[in-house]
Amino acid sequence: MTARHGGDKAWRTAGLRLVVATLAVLSAVPCAAPGHTEPADPWTVDGSHLERIEPLHDRVSDLYVYSAAMHTVIRSRIVRGADDGAPAPTLYLLNGANGGVEGSWYDETDVADFVRDKHVNVVIPIGGAGSYFTDWEFDDPVLGRPRWTTFLTRELPPIVDAALTGNGANAIAGISMAGTSVFQLALAAPGLYRAIASYSGCVRTSDPQGQAFVSTVVARYRGNALNMWGPFGASDWAAHDAYLHADRLRGTAIYLSTGTGLPGPLDTPEGTHGNLPHLAWQLLFGAPLEAVMNTCARALRDRLAQLGVPATVDLRPTGTHSWGYWQEDLHRSWPMLDATLGGG
Repeated sequence: MTARHGGDKAWRTAGLRLVVATLAVLSAVPCAAPGHTEPADPWTVDGSHLERIEPLHDRVSDLYVYSAAMHTVIRSRIVRGADDGAPAPTLYLLNGANGGVEGSWYDETDVADFVRDKHVNVVIPIGGAGSYFTDWEFDDPVLGRPRWTTFLTRELPPIVDAALTGNGANAIAGISMAGTSVFQLALAAPGLYRAIASYSGCVRTSDPQGQAFVSTVVARYRGNALNMWGPFGASDWAAHDAYLHADRLRGTAIYLSTGTGLPGPLDTPEGTHGNLPHLAWQLLFGAPLEAVMNTCARALRDRLAQLGVPATVDLRPTGTHSWGYWQEDLHRSWPMLDATLGGG
């Protein structure tokens, strides 16, 4: 489902509100007096900084942040929730293997309408195709300098909080490739994300099957997985395997969901709004891919249960690897995310 957008009047109103809010934040930062230390700049973190905010319409904008770690500017689509003037929590939504360039959470789901009456800001980073949203050991000739863990744990969150009046409470959800990444990010920065939600993801990275799967995803975007965590069998592959380190997830709220690959109600002409080529993709490719994700999810479910790590697990009896089900997953996981974020 594609999100509905407001008209020109709503666009102008949103732009004016954003300018006023930005000026208010900037004016609240006092100038340094002689003999006093300049206060920290909320718009700059370790050399990374806010470049600009472009209002689009209603409560939707694009946030451009220069990442010092990646030496580039990253765009994030932001959707502000119900605006009552109070600081709000932030929900980060990570796209799948294509990084959102060919269809993102904003384009493919109803997220803008869904959070309209909710006290939460949504941030959807764009980019990172084939990167697993991790810090690569070596620069890649095609994918460049992926340092997404640094960006998503150290650079972006404080700038988002300054720009959107965040209250410091964060959750993160991801689909497919990013369904792996959300676990890795939780391990890399304990406590930063109070909750993680993985929709159709597979956390195993260090066993032979996991290494083969990760390499295939990276190669699809012409990257070399050996530049990510080194040679197969190197310690970094195991270090990023959330299955092996599931005990360290204790204290983080977890939501885990997949389908089975069996055709479900959204794998029909009606379910795809008459898009027959897309339906064919779901049945021919999305079905077997989701079956693999289901096997991974079941293994992680059992591992968490064995360790006594609480998790909300929703293994749907049907459904392929596709956006319609991920939109439903977001809706179904929201009560848990909302409660963890403080009832936003």
